[in-house]
Amino acid sequence: MSDIVISVRDLTKCFGNFTAVDRISFDVRKGEIFGFLGANGAGKTTAMRMLCGLSYPTSGSGSVAGFDVMREGELIKRHIGYMSQRFSLYNDLTVWENMRLFAGIYGLSAKQTEERATELLNRLNFSSERNTLVGSLPLGWKQKLSFVIATIHRPEVVFLDEPTGGVDPVTRRQFWEMIYEAAEGGTTIFVTTHYMDEAEYCTRVSIMVDGEVRALDTPFRLKQQFAAESMDEVFRVLARGAKRGG
Repeated sequence: MSDIVISVRDLTKCFGNFTAVDRISFDVRKGEIFGFLGANGAGKTTAMRMLCGLSYPTSGSGSVAGFDVMREGELIKRHIGYMSQRFSLYNDLTVWENMRLFAGIYGLSAKQTEERATELLNRLNFSSERNTLVGSLPLGWKQKLSFVIATIHRPEVVFLDEPTGGVDPVTRRQFWEMIYEAAEGGTTIFVTTHYMDEAEYCTRVSIMVDGEVRALDTPFRLKQQFAAESMDEVFRVLARGAKRGG
């Protein structure tokens, strides 16, 4: 299907005799907010690294934004956005300098950078902070800035790795409004989170246990399937049988 942005089949990653990711398969469609959940040690970070082109699989097949996860990791990295809990911003550079730096990494021209950065700063009502050092910004603003920088090159898919860790509930809610806006514009969002209430905001959710995807559906259907009142309850039922963790 033409609207499939991420597709993996039997994707596996081994480290010696240890199978970190064990034959996972799923598709993610254009404009979806796809929640990727799992306890520490479940394998979700290893899986995400393969999808971001940072690590090659041991076996299986897949594509991200049209590029092969087995052979085209470098191309994948150039055509996706990525944001981690640590934000990856440079505190000793200004807002504009950070935007210009990352736009250059993503291959935008000086003209494209100026146009896109101006557009994004206006959308955030942040134009007055263009020359402010990032290190002096509140945590919530750093988070929002990191997200717009991850989308400055208009990627088809953005990977968000624990993006709301350490911020207050109001700022988390504002951040999720940005995610909804991006998804409504056609950007696919692939997000990991420890906050089970955020899993409720996703179009679909997958839950990894011991390197395998043990459940994958909409939050509503997962709660039905496990006779649970919340995604936290679904997660606890699945994680209870985990053999590894930490």
